[in-house]
Amino acid sequence: MTKVFEKAFAAEIALRQRLTSMHESFFARLKDERGDVPGWVLVVLMTTGLVTAIWTIAAPRLSAILKNSLDSMNGIR
Repeated sequence: MTKVFEKAFAAEIALRQRLTSMHESFFARLKDERGDVPGWVLVVLMTTGLVTAIWTIAAPRLSAILKNSLDSMNGIR
């Protein structure tokens, strides 16, 4: 029974050492990360442009759909 505990203890120590080294390497890589601000700005601008373009094209149709559905709900009463 003692050997089982020794093996379990050794396995736990090895796991803790591995997790500690992974933790340290993660934060070391995180400190080196500077980010890509121009890339994020480009993504935000492109998304805004796409949403604006789609909304401009779809707004009249969406308004008509909403108006028709509200009118049909008023007819139920």
